[in-house]
Amino acid sequence: MVARAEFAGSPHAPEWPAGFTWLNTDRPLRLHAELRGRVVVLDFWTYGCINCLHVLPELAALDARFRDEPVTVVGVHSHKYPNEAHPAQIREALLRHDVTHPVIVDEDHQIWDSYGVQAWPTLVVIDPAGYIVATFSGEGHGDELTRLVERLLARGREQGTLVAGPPPGTPEIPHLVIRPLSFPGKVLADRAGGRLFIADTHHHRVLITDWRGEVVGFFGGRRGMVDGPYADVRFTNPQGLLLAGASLYIADTGNHMLRTARLSSFHVETALGDGVIGTDRRGGKTGRDQRLNSPWDLAWLDGRLYLAMAGLHQVWVYDPATGEARVALGTGRESLADGPGRRAALAQPSGLASANGMLYVADAETSAIRQYDPRADLVTTLVGAGLFTFGDRDGPLEDALLQHPLGVAAQGGDLYVADTYNHKIKRIDLRTRVITTIAGTGQPGRDDRGRLALSEPGGLSVSGGDLFIADTNNDRVVHLRLDTGAWRELTLTVHGQPLE
Repeated sequence: MVARAEFAGSPHAPEWPAGFTWLNTDRPLRLHAELRGRVVVLDFWTYGCINCLHVLPELAALDARFRDEPVTVVGVHSHKYPNEAHPAQIREALLRHDVTHPVIVDEDHQIWDSYGVQAWPTLVVIDPAGYIVATFSGEGHGDELTRLVERLLARGREQGTLVAGPPPGTPEIPHLVIRPLSFPGKVLADRAGGRLFIADTHHHRVLITDWRGEVVGFFGGRRGMVDGPYADVRFTNPQGLLLAGASLYIADTGNHMLRTARLSSFHVETALGDGVIGTDRRGGKTGRDQRLNSPWDLAWLDGRLYLAMAGLHQVWVYDPATGEARVALGTGRESLADGPGRRAALAQPSGLASANGMLYVADAETSAIRQYDPRADLVTTLVGAGLFTFGDRDGPLEDALLQHPLGVAAQGGDLYVADTYNHKIKRIDLRTRVITTIAGTGQPGRDDRGRLALSEPGGLSVSGGDLFIADTNNDRVVHLRLDTGAWRELTLTVHGQPLE
């Protein structure tokens, strides 16, 4: 959807407040005092929103195309969740998603309100004279945005209103801590084989280790989209993992694909998708003909593979026997509504688990845990009340609150939830219908005087008395013993030496 008032009768763009925190720049920028004579593109976003994340590659392409032109992209981070309001957490998100343009932290949505923004994401285009000429709501406007910027630059050249030279300020050099893992998203424990599979998301690879952390294999390691032998394979921000016999299925999230790694030959091939983001909300195709949209996690149930299709607010099902994929849960409307599978509503499902014939979904944007009974074709809500109901409250499920959970694991009568934006791991007892915190302090951290502190944990895998946690912002995997609460950070090694 696009609302436009182009070139004539446009409103003057409000100046940005002084004193706000800026990231990715060495100093604050002033719109009318410093950016006059440049085309300015404002991106109103929040980093937990999948549609906002889809806009980031469009902005990166715009930045690259107009690198030598007077064009400036500025992110306006207007949070939804309390956790997203903290500059330190936003900085982590910028590193995780490779955002390089300047970003202003929009305190209390003051800039959001002054520009009349109503939804994430929203792009606002300001001409060289400082007037708003267009507003784009939602994702997928990259081509139209590029054409508009070209027209504004052409008009500016004709009128002689463009400035020369680079934009004011210089990029902030991020403080990078080099670790063996970089923003790991998901982890999978294989007790029978004594292996762990780790989605080393920002390194664009999947590691295979033993339970002590000794690396025994890997796939990928460079951003891209290439099938073939393990050393040649390329992924883009892989997330969910699923082991089925001698095959490891990988949710290649950034490429919008489902990949299959043959563990006997260490060879990877594509099961679904062609690298292009999909908008199909029904499915029914096979192989590369069936496009996907940010598949985030995987689960196995009744001989079929389920995909959390975060970008479409749906869960899909893939039949390895036929190669066909189709929608199983969700209309595609971002909301919370129970009912028959394809008539229910989800919101950015990001975690999946199965147990006792049920599928469990971490429904991130409704801060909910959903349950799907395939025999009855029925979706019900265990925890959660809607898109803007969230918090941190344990106790009976009907009163409990979560904040943007990204992971779920199931075993017996228990569910384990990565309550991501509360920096906690919680257990749901399905028999008593009570949820309790078992790890995390509620604040981002690594270790609080021996207590396990976490920072935006995104993935879980449970096996017997062992729970493995992808502690995403801490760049590590944690092994937690459920019976004693003892824990250790997995130390990754190769032939006994630390992994570099």
